[in-house]
This record gives sequence, structure tokens and C-alpha cells, in this order.
Amino acid sequence: MNRKRALISDTFKVKKRRNGTEKFGAVNEGNGPADVKSTLQYLMTLFPRKLFNDTLPPIVLKHQLYSIHNDKTLVDKEVNKLQESGELLIFQLGFDTEAFGLVFASDYKAKVLAGQEGEVTQTTVEKFLEKVVSSCTDLSFSKDKMMREFLFTDSEITQLMKSGVLTVRDAGSWWLAIPNSGKFTKYFIKGRKAVLGMVKKSKYNEMLQADLEERRTTSQVKFPIKYHVHDIVGAELVESIPTTSGTLLRFADS
Repeated sequence: MNRKRALISDTFKVKKRRNGTEKFGAVNEGNGPADVKSTLQYLMTLFPRKLFNDTLPPIVLKHQLYSIHNDKTLVDKEVNKLQESGELLIFQLGFDTEAFGLVFASDYKAKVLAGQEGEVTQTTVEKFLEKVVSSCTDLSFSKDKMMREFLFTDSEITQLMKSGVLTVRDAGSWWLAIPNSGKFTKYFIKGRKAVLGMVKKSKYNEMLQADLEERRTTSQVKFPIKYHVHDIVGAELVESIPTTSGTLLRFADS
């Protein structure tokens, strides 16, 4: 694979953790559950609400948390606790099987309801939020479960797909989805490729994190660069190396 193809390939791949590679901003592994939640809240502040006219709930990718917390197991455990308590929703974003979006349930419900006001699908979506989203932690739902357990009809399931809260997974099952999130995915992927390209085109395929964050963004980068830095570090598309001059980010060849 040539270097250009390698960059494109790595853009869509969340790599396995490389032993011994320290991550920028990593906190002590002893830090507790409250820190994971506060980190999540911090990452949410980097989400560009205005870019989407405030129609989307703030979305964070789970692996972005790994850019700050060394203990991946702790992160997963605390994310699962937040999900099980009904405070957090998890979404399969579609562009990578290992890329999971995290959204606070209250934000999700508020944006979905606002988008449904006056729509013919409003009543069905309200029923879905109350009966399914508020009580079930599944990322996807089978037709049998939707009809037998939650008592939705075929026509109601069609309305849920039309409204964007469900998207097809395969024949007879659907992913829980974020309405109108296609633009988020498009901008995110383009931004990731562009920011990775900045690192790769630098001397020795590396640059200081501080210098990267001060770069003028191109039209391809619509999110704050910090949002993308947490992504490429957490996804291990770059190696994060502490130096006396600050954290160095090095492009991780496949």
C-alpha cells in the first residue's frame, strides 16, 4: 500500500492500543468515575453546535475519552454505567465498526422532540422515546422486539425510520440513530483526514500538539482542531509522545 492509500485507510480505522505509547493529556489511572463523566462533559463543549444550527445533540466518540484517560477499562466501565443508568446513549456511527458515538439522553430527547414538533410522526416518536429510549440500552432492535415487546406496528416502524431515530442495520433490524447526523459524519471524516494530513506532511511525519492546535484550519476542517486531536490520539492514528517541548504527535504508519 503506498503512503497516500495508507493515510486514507488509516483514516477509517481505530487501531488497537500500542503498548508503551503515552497519550497526551492522560490522567492518572487512579482517578475515579467522576473524572470520566467530567471528561465527557468537557469533550461535549468542543462539539460545534452552531455548525449544525443547534439541531444536533453534542456528540463525542468513545475513543476520544482514551486520549485523556490511560485506563481504557475504567472508561468502558464508567461509560457502561452511565448508559445503564439511562443518562447516556450509545450509537454505532456507521463509518467504522469500532466508532461509537456518545450522547447524553436528555440532549438527545430534547433535540429529537424539537425536530418533531408539528410533524405527522411526532406521536410515534414520542412513544419511541418514552417506551424504548428511556428503558432500553440496546444499540439496535429487531423487528420481533419492536413489535412484541414495545408494541410498534409496521407503519409506526416506518415512521420511526422516516423521522431518523432508526436506521437500517440489516433485514429485520435497525440501529438507534441520531436524526440528521449524516452531515456530522461527513464533516467529521473530512476533518479527520485533513488533520491527519497536517501531521503526515510535517517533517518526519510529526509535530507538536500545540503547533497543530494553532494551525489555521482549512475548509475541510469545520470542527475545532482540539476535537480532532482527541479523536486521532484516542483512535491511535497518531502516537502521542511526551517531550521537553510538549506533547509530540507522530503519524502512525500501518
